[in-house]
Amino acid sequence: MDEADLLRRITVNPKVLAGKPVIRGTRLSVEFILNLMAHGETIQDVLSEYEGLSEAAVYACLFFAKKSLESTSFVPIVAESA
Repeated sequence: MDEADLLRRITVNPKVLAGKPVIRGTRLSVEFILNLMAHGETIQDVLSEYEGLSEAAVYACLFFAKKSLESTSFVPIVAESA
């Protein structure tokens, strides 16, 4: 799978989920898929729960997140002492 193919699987439409990035042809947001995986779901778990979703679509979510973070600057958050 090349990078361009992965990115074509993600779409942004202001009329769908308030413009959040979603997997093309679905109402499943990139954020939702990443949250499932962050809470321990495997790719196979996600695929079994959402019939018709492809492994490539899940990888597209991961790649989209990676590309989004490339151009983001981070400022360390310092915890205040009590």
